[in-house]
Amino acid sequence: MQMNETQLNQIKSQLKRVMQVPGGFYAEKFAGIDVSSIKTQADFEKLPFSSKEDLRAAYPLGLAAVPEEKIVRIHSSSGTTGTPVIIPYTQKDVDDWATMFARCYTTAGMTNRDRIQITPGYGLWTAGIGFQLGAEKMGAMAIPMGPGNTDKQIQMMIDLKSTVLGATSSYALLLAEEIEKRGLRDRICLKKGIIGSERWGDKMRQRIKNVFNIELFDIYGLTEVYGPGIGINCPGGDGIHLWDDFIYCEILDPETGLPVPDGELGEICLTTLVKEGAPLFRFRTHDLARFIPGQCPRCSLKYPRISAIMGRSDDMVKVKGCILFPSTIEEVIKDVPGTSSEYRAEIEHADGRDEMTIFVEVENGVDRAEAAITLAYHFKERTNMTPVIKVVGIGDLPRSEKKTKRIIDHRFENK
Repeated sequence: MQMNETQLNQIKSQLKRVMQVPGGFYAEKFAGIDVSSIKTQADFEKLPFSSKEDLRAAYPLGLAAVPEEKIVRIHSSSGTTGTPVIIPYTQKDVDDWATMFARCYTTAGMTNRDRIQITPGYGLWTAGIGFQLGAEKMGAMAIPMGPGNTDKQIQMMIDLKSTVLGATSSYALLLAEEIEKRGLRDRICLKKGIIGSERWGDKMRQRIKNVFNIELFDIYGLTEVYGPGIGINCPGGDGIHLWDDFIYCEILDPETGLPVPDGELGEICLTTLVKEGAPLFRFRTHDLARFIPGQCPRCSLKYPRISAIMGRSDDMVKVKGCILFPSTIEEVIKDVPGTSSEYRAEIEHADGRDEMTIFVEVENGVDRAEAAITLAYHFKERTNMTPVIKVVGIGDLPRSEKKTKRIIDHRFENK
Protein backbone atom coordinates (compact mmCIF):
# COMPACT_ATOMS: atom_id res chain seq x y z
CA MET A 1 0.00 0.00 0.00
CA GLN A 2 1.30 3.45 -0.87
CA MET A 3 2.08 5.60 2.16
CA ASN A 4 0.87 9.18 1.89
CA GLU A 5 2.66 12.26 3.20
CA THR A 6 0.31 12.70 6.16
CA GLN A 7 0.92 9.14 7.32
CA LEU A 8 4.70 9.52 7.00
CA ASN A 9 4.66 12.74 9.03
CA GLN A 10 2.44 11.15 11.69
CA ILE A 11 4.82 8.20 12.01
CA LYS A 12 7.86 10.49 12.27
CA SER A 13 6.11 12.55 14.95
CA GLN A 14 5.29 9.39 16.89
CA LEU A 15 8.87 8.14 16.60
CA LYS A 16 10.32 11.39 17.94
CA ARG A 17 7.93 11.32 20.89
CA VAL A 18 8.41 7.70 21.97
CA MET A 19 12.20 7.86 21.63
CA GLN A 20 12.25 10.66 24.19
CA VAL A 21 10.56 8.57 26.90
CA PRO A 22 13.36 7.93 29.45
CA GLY A 23 14.09 4.22 29.72
CA GLY A 24 11.14 3.47 27.43
CA PHE A 25 10.74 0.44 25.21
CA TYR A 26 11.26 2.39 21.99
CA ALA A 27 14.15 4.53 23.26
CA GLU A 28 16.05 1.27 23.47
CA LYS A 29 14.59 -0.41 20.37
CA PHE A 30 15.26 2.53 18.06
CA ALA A 31 18.50 3.73 19.66
CA GLY A 32 20.79 5.13 16.99
CA ILE A 33 18.02 5.81 14.45
CA ASP A 34 17.94 9.39 13.12
CA VAL A 35 14.24 10.17 12.64
CA SER A 36 15.06 13.17 10.43
CA SER A 37 16.60 10.77 7.92
CA ILE A 38 13.23 9.05 7.35
CA LYS A 39 11.97 10.92 4.30
CA THR A 40 10.21 8.23 2.22
CA GLN A 41 8.21 5.04 2.49
CA ALA A 42 11.37 3.12 1.62
CA ASP A 43 13.14 4.73 4.59
CA PHE A 44 10.23 3.74 6.85
CA GLU A 45 10.47 0.15 5.62
CA LYS A 46 14.02 -0.05 6.98
CA LEU A 47 12.73 0.29 10.56
CA PRO A 48 12.91 -2.94 12.59
CA PHE A 49 9.76 -4.98 13.10
CA SER A 50 7.92 -5.33 16.41
CA SER A 51 6.67 -8.72 17.55
CA LYS A 52 4.50 -10.12 20.30
CA GLU A 53 7.69 -11.41 21.92
CA ASP A 54 8.98 -7.80 22.11
CA LEU A 55 5.74 -6.72 23.75
CA ARG A 56 5.82 -9.57 26.25
CA ALA A 57 9.35 -8.60 27.24
CA ALA A 58 8.04 -5.14 28.15
CA TYR A 59 5.57 -6.58 30.72
CA PRO A 60 3.90 -5.08 32.66
CA LEU A 61 3.95 -1.38 31.60
CA GLY A 62 7.17 -1.04 29.64
CA LEU A 63 5.21 -0.12 26.50
CA ALA A 64 3.77 3.02 28.09
CA ALA A 65 4.77 6.07 26.05
CA VAL A 66 2.99 8.62 28.27
CA PRO A 67 3.20 9.55 31.97
CA GLU A 68 1.24 7.18 34.20
CA GLU A 69 -1.31 9.88 35.09
CA LYS A 70 -2.45 9.94 31.44
CA ILE A 71 -3.21 6.19 31.38
CA VAL A 72 -6.95 5.68 31.95
CA ARG A 73 -7.22 1.97 31.13
CA ILE A 74 -5.23 -1.13 30.31
CA HIS A 75 -6.16 -4.11 28.16
CA SER A 76 -4.35 -7.36 27.70
CA SER A 77 -3.96 -10.33 25.42
CA SER A 78 -5.03 -13.65 26.89
CA GLY A 79 -1.55 -14.79 27.85
CA THR A 80 -2.54 -18.40 27.12
CA THR A 81 0.78 -19.03 25.35
CA GLY A 82 3.08 -17.07 27.65
CA THR A 83 3.43 -13.77 29.48
CA PRO A 84 0.45 -11.53 28.63
CA VAL A 85 0.86 -8.31 26.70
CA ILE A 86 -0.33 -5.24 28.59
CA ILE A 87 -1.51 -2.32 26.44
CA PRO A 88 -2.08 1.07 28.16
CA TYR A 89 -4.68 3.51 26.75
CA THR A 90 -5.05 7.26 27.18
CA GLN A 91 -8.47 8.92 27.01
CA LYS A 92 -7.71 9.93 23.42
CA ASP A 93 -6.94 6.29 22.56
CA VAL A 94 -10.29 5.20 24.01
CA ASP A 95 -12.11 7.97 22.12
CA ASP A 96 -10.33 7.12 18.85
CA TRP A 97 -11.21 3.47 19.26
CA ALA A 98 -14.88 4.37 19.82
CA THR A 99 -14.79 6.53 16.67
CA MET A 100 -13.38 3.67 14.59
CA PHE A 101 -15.87 1.16 15.97
CA ALA A 102 -18.80 3.51 15.36
CA ARG A 103 -17.52 3.91 11.79
CA CYS A 104 -17.61 0.12 11.45
CA TYR A 105 -21.21 0.06 12.59
CA THR A 106 -22.19 2.87 10.22
CA THR A 107 -20.43 1.11 7.34
CA ALA A 108 -22.49 -2.02 8.12
CA GLY A 109 -25.67 0.04 7.89
CA MET A 110 -26.42 0.27 11.61
CA THR A 111 -28.20 3.34 13.00
CA ASN A 112 -29.00 4.70 16.45
CA ARG A 113 -32.30 2.82 16.29
CA ASP A 114 -30.52 -0.55 16.37
CA ARG A 115 -30.13 -2.75 19.42
CA ILE A 116 -26.88 -4.69 19.47
CA GLN A 117 -26.54 -7.79 21.63
CA ILE A 118 -22.87 -7.98 22.62
CA THR A 119 -21.71 -11.52 23.38
CA PRO A 120 -17.86 -11.29 23.31
CA GLY A 121 -16.12 -11.22 26.69
CA TYR A 122 -15.56 -8.19 28.88
CA GLY A 123 -12.63 -7.46 31.19
CA LEU A 124 -8.99 -7.35 30.12
CA TRP A 125 -9.93 -8.65 26.66
CA THR A 126 -10.74 -5.81 24.25
CA ALA A 127 -13.73 -7.35 22.49
CA GLY A 128 -16.87 -6.75 24.56
CA ILE A 129 -16.06 -3.25 25.69
CA GLY A 130 -15.04 -2.26 22.14
CA PHE A 131 -18.42 -3.34 20.78
CA GLN A 132 -20.06 -1.31 23.55
CA LEU A 133 -17.92 1.80 23.01
CA GLY A 134 -18.87 1.92 19.35
CA ALA A 135 -22.58 1.45 20.08
CA GLU A 136 -22.59 4.24 22.66
CA LYS A 137 -20.62 6.53 20.34
CA MET A 138 -23.22 6.19 17.58
CA GLY A 139 -26.17 6.18 19.98
CA ALA A 140 -27.35 2.61 19.42
CA MET A 141 -28.70 0.52 22.31
CA ALA A 142 -26.00 -1.74 23.73
CA ILE A 143 -27.11 -4.99 25.37
CA PRO A 144 -23.87 -6.04 27.16
CA MET A 145 -24.48 -9.75 27.69
CA GLY A 146 -20.94 -11.08 27.46
CA PRO A 147 -20.38 -14.76 26.62
CA GLY A 148 -22.23 -17.81 27.86
CA ASN A 149 -25.62 -18.47 29.48
CA THR A 150 -27.21 -19.32 26.15
CA ASP A 151 -30.73 -19.61 27.62
CA LYS A 152 -30.52 -16.03 28.89
CA GLN A 153 -28.96 -14.85 25.62
CA ILE A 154 -31.89 -16.20 23.61
CA GLN A 155 -34.44 -14.85 26.10
CA MET A 156 -32.95 -11.35 25.93
CA MET A 157 -32.62 -11.55 22.15
CA ILE A 158 -36.36 -12.24 21.91
CA ASP A 159 -37.61 -9.95 24.68
CA LEU A 160 -35.46 -6.93 23.77
CA LYS A 161 -35.88 -7.51 20.04
CA SER A 162 -32.13 -7.31 19.35
CA THR A 163 -31.49 -6.27 15.74
CA VAL A 164 -27.71 -6.81 15.63
CA LEU A 165 -25.56 -9.61 17.05
CA GLY A 166 -21.92 -9.01 18.00
CA ALA A 167 -20.09 -12.32 18.40
CA THR A 168 -17.29 -14.65 17.52
CA SER A 169 -18.25 -16.92 14.63
CA SER A 170 -18.12 -19.92 16.98
CA TYR A 171 -20.67 -18.45 19.38
CA ALA A 172 -22.86 -17.11 16.57
CA LEU A 173 -23.04 -20.67 15.23
CA LEU A 174 -23.84 -22.07 18.68
CA LEU A 175 -26.69 -19.54 19.11
CA ALA A 176 -28.00 -20.19 15.61
CA GLU A 177 -28.10 -23.95 16.15
CA GLU A 178 -29.85 -23.58 19.52
CA ILE A 179 -32.46 -21.22 18.08
CA GLU A 180 -33.07 -23.61 15.18
CA LYS A 181 -33.30 -26.60 17.54
CA ARG A 182 -35.86 -24.82 19.74
CA GLY A 183 -37.98 -23.65 16.81
CA LEU A 184 -37.56 -19.96 17.68
CA ARG A 185 -36.46 -18.56 14.32
CA ASP A 186 -39.73 -16.66 13.82
CA ARG A 187 -39.30 -14.86 17.16
CA ILE A 188 -35.85 -13.45 16.38
CA CYS A 189 -35.61 -9.85 15.10
CA LEU A 190 -31.93 -9.87 14.09
CA LYS A 191 -31.00 -8.14 10.84
CA LYS A 192 -27.19 -8.10 11.02
CA GLY A 193 -24.28 -9.94 12.58
CA ILE A 194 -20.95 -8.24 13.32
CA ILE A 195 -18.53 -11.15 13.59
CA GLY A 196 -14.88 -11.08 14.60
CA SER A 197 -12.00 -12.52 16.62
CA GLU A 198 -11.40 -15.65 14.51
CA ARG A 199 -11.37 -16.61 10.85
CA TRP A 200 -14.39 -18.48 9.59
CA GLY A 201 -15.00 -20.36 6.39
CA ASP A 202 -17.74 -19.92 3.79
CA LYS A 203 -19.66 -22.94 5.02
CA MET A 204 -19.92 -21.62 8.59
CA ARG A 205 -20.82 -18.16 7.27
CA GLN A 206 -23.62 -19.59 5.14
CA ARG A 207 -25.03 -21.69 7.98
CA ILE A 208 -25.19 -18.74 10.39
CA LYS A 209 -26.67 -16.54 7.67
CA ASN A 210 -29.33 -19.09 6.71
CA VAL A 211 -30.52 -19.83 10.25
CA PHE A 212 -30.76 -16.20 11.33
CA ASN A 213 -31.61 -14.83 7.85
CA ILE A 214 -29.24 -11.90 8.47
CA GLU A 215 -26.50 -9.93 6.75
CA LEU A 216 -23.03 -10.77 8.08
CA PHE A 217 -19.97 -8.54 8.45
CA ASP A 218 -16.30 -9.29 9.19
CA ILE A 219 -14.87 -6.88 11.76
CA TYR A 220 -11.10 -6.81 12.17
CA GLY A 221 -8.74 -5.85 14.96
CA LEU A 222 -6.41 -7.12 17.65
CA THR A 223 -5.67 -6.26 21.26
CA GLU A 224 -2.24 -4.84 20.52
CA VAL A 225 -3.72 -2.34 18.03
CA TYR A 226 -6.72 -0.81 19.86
CA GLY A 227 -8.86 -3.97 19.58
CA PRO A 228 -11.61 -4.97 17.13
CA GLY A 229 -12.89 -2.09 15.03
CA ILE A 230 -9.95 -1.03 12.87
CA GLY A 231 -11.77 -2.29 9.76
CA ILE A 232 -14.91 -3.95 8.41
CA ASN A 233 -16.41 -4.94 5.07
CA CYS A 234 -19.14 -2.83 3.49
CA PRO A 235 -22.56 -4.36 2.59
CA GLY A 236 -22.03 -6.91 -0.15
CA GLY A 237 -18.32 -6.15 -0.25
CA ASP A 238 -15.74 -8.91 -0.36
CA GLY A 239 -12.98 -6.93 1.34
CA ILE A 240 -12.37 -5.29 4.71
CA HIS A 241 -11.92 -1.51 4.63
CA LEU A 242 -9.09 -0.44 6.96
CA TRP A 243 -9.25 2.95 8.68
CA ASP A 244 -5.95 4.29 7.37
CA ASP A 245 -6.31 7.62 9.18
CA PHE A 246 -5.56 5.63 12.37
CA ILE A 247 -3.42 2.71 11.18
CA TYR A 248 -0.99 2.03 8.34
CA CYS A 249 -0.94 -1.48 6.90
CA GLU A 250 1.76 -3.43 5.09
CA ILE A 251 1.39 -6.96 3.72
CA LEU A 252 4.68 -8.83 3.77
CA ASP A 253 6.20 -12.12 2.80
CA PRO A 254 6.23 -14.02 6.16
CA GLU A 255 9.64 -15.47 5.35
CA THR A 256 11.55 -12.46 3.94
CA GLY A 257 9.67 -9.58 5.57
CA LEU A 258 9.49 -7.84 2.18
CA PRO A 259 6.28 -6.37 0.70
CA VAL A 260 4.31 -8.68 -1.58
CA PRO A 261 2.61 -7.39 -4.75
CA ASP A 262 -1.02 -6.27 -4.35
CA GLY A 263 -3.28 -9.29 -4.62
CA GLU A 264 -0.76 -11.77 -3.19
CA LEU A 265 -1.23 -13.43 0.19
CA GLY A 266 1.06 -12.20 2.95
CA GLU A 267 1.30 -11.28 6.62
CA ILE A 268 -0.41 -8.13 7.90
CA CYS A 269 2.01 -5.70 9.55
CA LEU A 270 0.48 -2.67 11.31
CA THR A 271 1.73 0.73 12.46
CA THR A 272 -0.44 3.03 14.58
CA LEU A 273 -0.49 6.67 13.45
CA VAL A 274 -1.94 8.60 16.39
CA LYS A 275 -2.03 6.16 19.32
CA GLU A 276 -0.68 7.73 22.51
CA GLY A 277 -0.52 5.11 25.26
CA ALA A 278 1.34 2.35 23.40
CA PRO A 279 2.05 3.17 19.76
CA LEU A 280 3.22 0.29 17.60
CA PHE A 281 5.60 0.41 14.66
CA ARG A 282 5.68 -2.35 12.05
CA PHE A 283 3.94 -4.85 14.33
CA ARG A 284 3.82 -8.32 12.77
CA THR A 285 0.35 -9.71 13.45
CA HIS A 286 0.77 -13.21 11.88
CA ASP A 287 -2.65 -12.67 10.24
CA LEU A 288 -2.66 -13.59 6.54
CA ALA A 289 -4.55 -11.55 3.94
CA ARG A 290 -4.24 -9.86 0.54
CA PHE A 291 -4.54 -6.23 -0.49
CA ILE A 292 -7.45 -5.71 -2.87
CA PRO A 293 -6.40 -3.03 -5.35
CA GLY A 294 -8.68 -0.40 -6.83
CA GLN A 295 -11.81 1.43 -5.75
CA CYS A 296 -14.46 -0.60 -3.92
CA PRO A 297 -17.30 -1.30 -6.41
CA ARG A 298 -19.85 -1.59 -3.59
CA CYS A 299 -19.51 1.71 -1.75
CA SER A 300 -18.05 5.20 -1.89
CA LEU A 301 -15.47 4.62 0.85
CA LYS A 302 -11.91 5.54 -0.16
CA TYR A 303 -10.25 3.46 2.56
CA PRO A 304 -7.92 0.66 1.39
CA ARG A 305 -9.19 -2.92 1.43
CA ILE A 306 -7.78 -6.27 2.43
CA SER A 307 -9.32 -9.68 1.92
CA ALA A 308 -10.98 -11.54 4.77
CA ILE A 309 -8.34 -13.04 7.07
CA MET A 310 -7.21 -16.29 5.45
CA GLY A 311 -5.50 -17.71 8.53
CA ARG A 312 -2.40 -17.10 10.60
CA SER A 313 1.18 -17.81 9.71
CA ASP A 314 1.58 -19.45 13.14
CA ASP A 315 -1.51 -21.65 12.52
CA MET A 316 0.42 -23.47 9.84
CA VAL A 317 1.20 -27.13 10.47
CA LYS A 318 3.37 -29.51 8.48
CA VAL A 319 2.20 -33.11 8.16
CA LYS A 320 4.00 -35.65 5.99
CA GLY A 321 5.74 -32.82 4.18
CA CYS A 322 2.48 -30.95 3.43
CA ILE A 323 1.89 -27.42 4.71
CA LEU A 324 -1.67 -27.03 5.98
CA PHE A 325 -3.76 -24.14 7.34
CA PRO A 326 -7.30 -24.29 8.75
CA SER A 327 -8.39 -22.66 5.48
CA THR A 328 -6.95 -25.64 3.56
CA ILE A 329 -9.26 -28.01 5.43
CA GLU A 330 -12.25 -25.65 5.10
CA GLU A 331 -11.81 -25.43 1.34
CA VAL A 332 -11.93 -29.23 1.00
CA ILE A 333 -14.97 -29.61 3.27
CA LYS A 334 -16.82 -26.83 1.46
CA ASP A 335 -16.77 -28.81 -1.80
CA VAL A 336 -18.32 -31.98 -0.33
CA PRO A 337 -22.16 -31.96 -0.25
CA GLY A 338 -23.85 -32.70 3.06
CA THR A 339 -20.98 -31.56 5.28
CA SER A 340 -21.38 -29.04 8.08
CA SER A 341 -18.97 -26.16 8.67
CA GLU A 342 -17.64 -27.85 11.81
CA TYR A 343 -14.51 -29.98 11.92
CA ARG A 344 -11.59 -30.77 14.20
CA ALA A 345 -8.17 -32.00 13.13
CA GLU A 346 -5.84 -33.86 15.50
CA ILE A 347 -2.20 -34.62 14.68
CA GLU A 348 -0.21 -37.32 16.43
CA HIS A 349 3.19 -38.89 16.01
CA ALA A 350 3.21 -42.66 16.52
CA ASP A 351 5.32 -45.55 15.30
CA GLY A 352 7.79 -43.15 13.73
CA ARG A 353 5.33 -41.24 11.57
CA ASP A 354 2.82 -38.40 11.69
CA GLU A 355 -0.90 -39.07 11.38
CA MET A 356 -3.70 -36.53 10.98
CA THR A 357 -7.28 -37.43 11.90
CA ILE A 358 -10.04 -35.06 10.79
CA PHE A 359 -13.48 -35.24 12.40
CA VAL A 360 -16.15 -33.77 10.08
CA GLU A 361 -19.85 -33.26 10.80
CA VAL A 362 -22.43 -34.28 8.18
CA GLU A 363 -26.16 -33.71 7.96
CA ASN A 364 -28.76 -36.33 8.79
CA GLY A 365 -29.39 -38.76 5.96
CA VAL A 366 -25.90 -38.47 4.48
CA ASP A 367 -24.15 -41.79 3.83
CA ARG A 368 -21.25 -41.46 6.26
CA ALA A 369 -19.03 -44.08 4.66
CA GLU A 370 -19.40 -42.43 1.26
CA ALA A 371 -18.77 -38.97 2.75
CA ALA A 372 -15.56 -40.20 4.40
CA ILE A 373 -14.29 -41.69 1.13
CA THR A 374 -15.14 -38.49 -0.79
CA LEU A 375 -13.43 -36.27 1.79
CA ALA A 376 -10.31 -38.43 1.82
CA TYR A 377 -10.18 -38.34 -1.99
CA HIS A 378 -10.48 -34.52 -2.09
CA PHE A 379 -7.81 -34.10 0.60
CA LYS A 380 -5.44 -36.31 -1.36
CA GLU A 381 -6.20 -34.42 -4.57
CA ARG A 382 -5.67 -30.98 -3.00
CA THR A 383 -2.83 -31.63 -0.56
CA ASN A 384 -1.20 -34.87 -1.75
CA MET A 385 -1.76 -36.23 1.76
CA THR A 386 -4.54 -38.56 2.93
CA PRO A 387 -5.74 -38.00 6.52
CA VAL A 388 -7.89 -40.39 8.52
CA ILE A 389 -11.49 -39.15 8.14
CA LYS A 390 -14.02 -39.73 10.91
CA VAL A 391 -17.55 -38.60 10.07
CA VAL A 392 -19.88 -37.57 12.90
CA GLY A 393 -23.36 -36.05 13.16
CA ILE A 394 -24.35 -32.39 13.38
CA GLY A 395 -23.67 -31.14 16.91
CA ASP A 396 -21.35 -34.00 17.86
CA LEU A 397 -18.26 -31.80 17.92
CA PRO A 398 -17.93 -29.37 20.83
CA ARG A 399 -19.17 -25.79 20.38
CA SER A 400 -17.45 -22.77 21.89
CA GLU A 401 -18.69 -19.55 23.46
CA LYS A 402 -15.40 -17.87 22.49
CA LYS A 403 -13.00 -19.13 19.84
CA THR A 404 -12.84 -22.67 18.49
CA LYS A 405 -9.47 -24.37 18.16
CA ARG A 406 -9.63 -26.25 14.88
CA ILE A 407 -6.24 -27.96 14.68
CA ILE A 408 -4.87 -29.72 17.75
CA ASP A 409 -1.24 -30.79 17.39
CA HIS A 410 -0.32 -33.41 20.00
CA ARG A 411 3.20 -33.93 18.63
CA PHE A 412 4.85 -31.35 20.87
CA GLU A 413 2.76 -31.63 24.03
CA ASN A 414 5.34 -33.56 26.05
CA LYS A 415 8.44 -31.89 24.67
